[in-house]
Amino acid sequence: MRIKKVYRNYFQNNLFVKVILVFTVIVNLTIIAFSYFLFHFSSASIVRSQLNDQREAMDRVNLYMEAKYDWVQNVVQDVYRNNLLADNVSYLLRHSYQEYIQYTLGENYANGSASAANALEYFGNKLGTDSDIRNLILYSADQQLMYVYKYAGNPKLYQTNAARSFIPDIMSLEGPNASTPNVWIRKAIGQWDTRLYAMRSQINDKSTLKNVGQLMVYFDSEMVRQALLRVSSPFKGTLLVLTQDGSVMFDSSGKYYGQAYPYMDQINGSQDTGNTGEPVYISRLTQNAAGYTVVGIAPKAEVAQSYAGLKRAIVLIGAVCIAFAVLIPSLLIVNIAKRTNKIVRFMKKVEGGDLSVRLQDAREDELGQISQSFNEMVEELNRTIDREYKSEIKLKQTELAALQARVNPHFLYNTLEVIRMRAMSQGASDVGEMIYSLAALFRNSVRAGPDCTLGEELETCRLYLELFRIRFKDRISYSIDCSPAYASVAIPKMLLQPVVENYIVHGMENDRTDNRVAIEVTAEDGMLLIQVVNNGAPIDPERLRQIRTELDYPEQREGSFGLRSVHERLKLMYGPEYGIGIESEPGKETRVTIGIPLVE
Repeated sequence: MRIKKVYRNYFQNNLFVKVILVFTVIVNLTIIAFSYFLFHFSSASIVRSQLNDQREAMDRVNLYMEAKYDWVQNVVQDVYRNNLLADNVSYLLRHSYQEYIQYTLGENYANGSASAANALEYFGNKLGTDSDIRNLILYSADQQLMYVYKYAGNPKLYQTNAARSFIPDIMSLEGPNASTPNVWIRKAIGQWDTRLYAMRSQINDKSTLKNVGQLMVYFDSEMVRQALLRVSSPFKGTLLVLTQDGSVMFDSSGKYYGQAYPYMDQINGSQDTGNTGEPVYISRLTQNAAGYTVVGIAPKAEVAQSYAGLKRAIVLIGAVCIAFAVLIPSLLIVNIAKRTNKIVRFMKKVEGGDLSVRLQDAREDELGQISQSFNEMVEELNRTIDREYKSEIKLKQTELAALQARVNPHFLYNTLEVIRMRAMSQGASDVGEMIYSLAALFRNSVRAGPDCTLGEELETCRLYLELFRIRFKDRISYSIDCSPAYASVAIPKMLLQPVVENYIVHGMENDRTDNRVAIEVTAEDGMLLIQVVNNGAPIDPERLRQIRTELDYPEQREGSFGLRSVHERLKLMYGPEYGIGIESEPGKETRVTIGIPLVE
């Protein structure tokens, strides 16, 4: 019983205690969630930073490899730029070594000196310009010979006849310009160092453009590490330079030299993560011209060590914040218990929905502001109901009835029919037609109901314009363009006729024979646009400004009742954003636009 009493007094019937408890739960959950997202965001940022460091190292390696590739290509390009050297190289690759020696001696004798171009010396000198080179191989496709340079000076000659060697077939294959040394070439020249990569370039005869051989250079893979010394930050994981078939050109770990990389399916995939025996991040950088790919492999466990300390710090800070979030609200409950009970008592007085009851609290703290805001809200609600809704609804109903009554005249069309028959019997057919059109106008005007369809309103305008076309003997023409789809749209009666009448009274010029008025109906963005366009007398800019003022402030002017009544009816029926728009361009046209919601 005692426990139930405590629960009833301090929890069940104490709203503020519940609020504090909910607040404590929300704050604790928020701190836990924030700590989780902070750790997730920070760890992701650290991972990105580590991967960016790795990509920087990859860029350095790529630049280094591209420099070696460009070096080999430039060696061949320098040959093409020197005509004598190009001819000498072509002769070397198309003839035997003995024939080339005789050719060179003849050239030197013909030139009177020993300074003529010498291909063997040229490539031998290039060997000494780069300390990363281990072998420079010049291959003759016609003679199936290899000139192999191991040191600066004369090369060693290797015969690679297709009957006894696979080297000619290997050299004839099209493939990437970057690769690892072929095993048959290694065997032929006795080069078994696995830490090498090859760059090659085709050599063509400058005159015939026929391929006559290749230049292949073996570089020391371990010299690539020099590029990594210039990286600003140390990187995690391993860097690899791989060919398309998975051969290892460079391996920062030194583990995969001399073999195909076993996880090429992971490298060729599109995912940024994979498994190479352990979960890893994978970055790729492909050099399309040379045909190699720089790959960064960063084990997730190794990267995770970078933010292990961050995790401990966030857990500690989160625990401290949770302790304060629980302790401080508990202490505040004692200070505000009395005011809470007072607010509860006053709230019970308004349970019946009496909006005249007010909370009395002179303090300006949060609870006082709640009481004051509640009182102001109830008072404003009462004022709004009395002032806005009731009075506005009554006013609109009254104005709509008054305006509708002003635009519904009754005509005696039966009398006009008698007059029309009399005119027809006397041979005045034009007068008869005018009386017929006028009678039809009267019938439409006295039809019951405040609304009509757009098709009926356009027919009324046509009859009205037909009257004046007959009256002025075709000095005025008109056109009505409306899709049948819009003819059934309901609009207020007498919406367009006052606009057309305004043109007849003020815009038409009697001394002209090309008076023209057009009614165009279009739809745009859920709105039906009705435009009345005429080429009559333009409206002076000052007068146009005055007309617009009269439409918006009818109590200030006694202007045209027709346009103003249409403008006011549109606003009352559809809202203050609707009404009549008037534009006039001197010497061109005057356009009156009416927009209404497109409702079937």
